[in-house]
Amino acid sequence: MSETLLSVGIDIGTSTTQLILSRLTLANRANPFSVPRIAIEDREVLYRSGIHFTPLLSDTVIDAEGVRTIVAEEYRKSGFAPEQVDTGAVIITGETARKENAREVLSALSQFAGDFVVATAGPDLESILAARGAGADEYSREHHTDVLHFDIGGGTSNLALYSHGELAATGCLDVGGRLIKLDREGTVTYVSPVLKRGAMWASPPTVGQKAAPEGLEPVIRSMVEALEQAAGLRPGRDRLDAFLTQGTRWEPRAVPVVSFSGGVADCIYAPPGDWKAYGDIGVLLGRAIAASPAFQGAGRFRGEETIRATVVGAGSHSTELSGSTIYYRDMAFPLKNLPILKLTGEEERGDAAALAQCIRDKLGWFADEGGLSPLALALRGEGNPSYARVDELARGIAGGLEPLRAQGIAPVVLVEADQAKVLGQAMAQRVEGPLLCLDSVGVDNGDYIDIGAPVAGGAVLPVVIKTLVFNKS
Repeated sequence: MSETLLSVGIDIGTSTTQLILSRLTLANRANPFSVPRIAIEDREVLYRSGIHFTPLLSDTVIDAEGVRTIVAEEYRKSGFAPEQVDTGAVIITGETARKENAREVLSALSQFAGDFVVATAGPDLESILAARGAGADEYSREHHTDVLHFDIGGGTSNLALYSHGELAATGCLDVGGRLIKLDREGTVTYVSPVLKRGAMWASPPTVGQKAAPEGLEPVIRSMVEALEQAAGLRPGRDRLDAFLTQGTRWEPRAVPVVSFSGGVADCIYAPPGDWKAYGDIGVLLGRAIAASPAFQGAGRFRGEETIRATVVGAGSHSTELSGSTIYYRDMAFPLKNLPILKLTGEEERGDAAALAQCIRDKLGWFADEGGLSPLALALRGEGNPSYARVDELARGIAGGLEPLRAQGIAPVVLVEADQAKVLGQAMAQRVEGPLLCLDSVGVDNGDYIDIGAPVAGGAVLPVVIKTLVFNKS
């Protein structure tokens, strides 16, 4: 069995806007006598767009129509139509996610999103997609080592630490090439507000000031030292804390290998001769990272992608597949932007009455003036549960989700353990109408999930787990 999905990735970043189209090939990795286990076997990029400067109307407003025009033209050049797209992600990254009209931009792109393209932003997801797009996860797995990947763009540096191929931590620093913009003569035209927060240099540049490399050196040096501290290559965390993006955390640890992607990465490996080539400090930042004795002393992995790493990750690595046993009845796919309500292990272990009460109590987290909103209930599940235990879980969940069903909202249940089919069948005896249970999905409170229409003959559902975060400066 082999099936393909067409996936799109659209990255609207602080500096650039890009699009790729990829073909994802699905295959059954189980032997002929086992339960089918469908997985994504191959990812092939079919089309790479040009790299466009992200159009802005002002320092705080994205040109939504300008972005839409870019995406429409790139679709035309690719030869693919939006209705052919099965999955993928639209990512608003870095400082762009702080703009006043970020959601308006996503709305402007809705016609190009197909039935199952997510619209999302958030530093955790960006970090993961960039690292996977660059191949840092595979390098870590194949070389049995830890790799700290830096995706350094115009407004932020997204960090992803992989240990022997497994994601260990993500973080984000306000370090980027377009935090200071310049005209062709070197006059400062923009200074990001983030540089005025806990600045660690004596004289930050100001708009209208004529800048030179030596005058910008204190800012650049502080940014590089923040990156070095994040990698455990410089003692302390004073610089790191000054640039840590609000709402994020990062615990430094020494790593044997580092890698870089993003627009600034190109300036690490092959900087242009003119330090003002891009009208910002990206060239100077890239040169300073390349010249850093700390980074020169670390192991270095050069990824498969640099400036395109995030968009390649969005188009090729955002989609995963649900487990081998799922249960669904009368569901209208796709399901988009379902918030996660995850129970603790102790809550799951309660009897049916206690479980039902716990779920009903927590449904209030998702209530507004119009009542309850659709959500996905997430459980860890148990290994090899008895039928009696599955039946008790089904009774508890069905009772707990009754307020949702009373409002016409279909129950959606996610289980990490491989038991969704039997749990769904047990719930189906107690729940009328639409119902969905799927497994092999690990999520947490604060996450959102998109669930696409069944593929592979109905054996699995494509899912995208994400964090919808529009950052505040």
